[in-house]
Amino acid sequence: MPYMLIHFWPGATEANYQAEIAAVHPPGGLPPGQTYHAAGPAEGGYLIMSIWDSKDAEERFVQEVLLPAQPVVGGFPNPVISREAPVVNFFTA
Repeated sequence: MPYMLIHFWPGATEANYQAEIAAVHPPGGLPPGQTYHAAGPAEGGYLIMSIWDSKDAEERFVQEVLLPAQPVVGGFPNPVISREAPVVNFFTA
């Protein structure tokens, strides 16, 4: 079942986001198991939403790639606020 991960970093900027992506994403693509990635500035920080093939794929990325890469030089400055959920509905244009 597809799985959704949402991260919000208070006080983060586009430059912080770019540093993180460079450290944890393959060049020009998505990590294995990730099918969708959207990110942008939000009031008070930076917001990222990703869709994964499964909860296992999301957990593997977090445990094997994201957490070991931290802290990233120039990356996100504050602790993340995370939410995750199984995807029960997904529409695209």
